[in-house]
Amino acid sequence: MIVPVTAVFAAVIGLLLLVLSGQVVKYRLKYRKGLGVNDDPEFEAAVRAHANLIEYAPVGLIMLAIAELNGVSSSLIYWTGMALVVGRILHAWGMINGKGGPHKARMVGILLTWLSILVAAVLLLWNVFQVYG
Repeated sequence: MIVPVTAVFAAVIGLLLLVLSGQVVKYRLKYRKGLGVNDDPEFEAAVRAHANLIEYAPVGLIMLAIAELNGVSSSLIYWTGMALVVGRILHAWGMINGKGGPHKARMVGILLTWLSILVAAVLLLWNVFQVYG
């Protein structure tokens, strides 16, 4: 069985990861710093935007893929995946443009991310209890 809906979101998140990785590399080359960060808030924000994607995206994508494999409606997977991807893009954009400080896009992005993970969890549980309960 394949997971075409989740695959599209995984591809977009993979591209976002490469963009954020490029931001980190830019600062690592600029400051000749192979590990850690210095006192530049833009450098630290780039590292944290990249790390935050790595912390949240895999869990969301795995949950979406399991839900899709288990037969959850493709439209529910689509909208949950859209919330995850838009949330991750907004969070990264807000983190970088806000230099790690408060930023509306960052806040909306994490809320969308959390909401998508919550919805995916509910979809998974609902699906399991419908099939096996």
